[in-house]
Amino acid sequence: MERRAFLRRGWAALALPALWEGEDLFPFPFATPRQRRQQGGPLRLSSNENPLGIPPGAREAILEGLREANRYPGASRQALLEAVAGRHGVEPEAVVLGNGSTEILQMGVQMFMDAPLRLVVAHPTYEDVTRYAEPHPSIEVRPVPVKDDGSHDLEGMAKAAVGTRGRVLVYLCNPNNPTGSVNPVGEVEAWIRQASEAVHFLVDEAYFEFVRDPDHRSLERLAVALPNLVVARTFSKIYGMAGLRLGYALTHPDTARRLRALAARQNTNHLALQAGRAALADSRWVQESLAVNQRSREVTEAILRELDLEFFPSHTNFVMHRIRGPVEDFNRRMADAGILVGRPFPPFTDRCRVSLGLPEDMERYGETLRDFRKKGWV
Repeated sequence: MERRAFLRRGWAALALPALWEGEDLFPFPFATPRQRRQQGGPLRLSSNENPLGIPPGAREAILEGLREANRYPGASRQALLEAVAGRHGVEPEAVVLGNGSTEILQMGVQMFMDAPLRLVVAHPTYEDVTRYAEPHPSIEVRPVPVKDDGSHDLEGMAKAAVGTRGRVLVYLCNPNNPTGSVNPVGEVEAWIRQASEAVHFLVDEAYFEFVRDPDHRSLERLAVALPNLVVARTFSKIYGMAGLRLGYALTHPDTARRLRALAARQNTNHLALQAGRAALADSRWVQESLAVNQRSREVTEAILRELDLEFFPSHTNFVMHRIRGPVEDFNRRMADAGILVGRPFPPFTDRCRVSLGLPEDMERYGETLRDFRKKGWV
């Protein structure tokens, strides 16, 4: 305890004022979300971040980790690899760490740069995978529109995956971002098991913890068994560590070696690694985050029903709902009201993706929607 107190007092009294003269910033990371909001600025419901912040144990781990911040993170990397492997019941050789799960997605695309590739994706879905394909003219992108409920059209995607002599990479974000819809994991697994060896799957489980369906499960064990499947996970969402950039892949050891060859040698930093280990051990934080998310979803969906604004059933920490007029106009008006909401996701130009903040945040969002309704804007 004396060491922790020293770190708090020492860094607060010496390092931070030297870096940010005149600003009392050190208490800020340890404030509650409500206290942080009093610092000013808009209400941020735009990036699917955890409004509770990072777990207390992760904050403590960051402070402790400052003692070794002058060292390269080899030991802390290995410790997190073993912790993640233990959590999922796999060997450390089946785990690949990333600078956020988006780096895992990048490596998953780059793994096939040695031959022509067809990339099959839902439309709309999380955009980073197609962005990583843009610089490479050898990649043919095949978008497949989502179904009416916002979920992946697995049959349509399977058809798009045939008819090429090269390799195929199928990206499945399940639950899907931005719709929040989920596909039955049994149907996804059945497709993967019957697909040829030339078809590879990159399954993004960033929002896995938020799924309410008791039959939903991860494809982690299948990924470790099959060399053509990579499952991506993140610390950004349920653990609130979006700014620390930490994610990982679960996959066959042979595929893991191919992914690691594409990563920077020290692609994860020591403080994030320390925080990640502590976060994995904090089951109470997960449950609290899920409880807050559930209450915020209930508040949001009640307001949307009141205003008769259609929305996709969400299994995530955001909701995508109908608006009136172009989403760019809606977003601008929300920003004028002090609320930031999700970016446009074509072709859904008449829908808004709003992240779930605290329940009182969603009450404020609802009041703003009611005001917009009076003005004829939604």
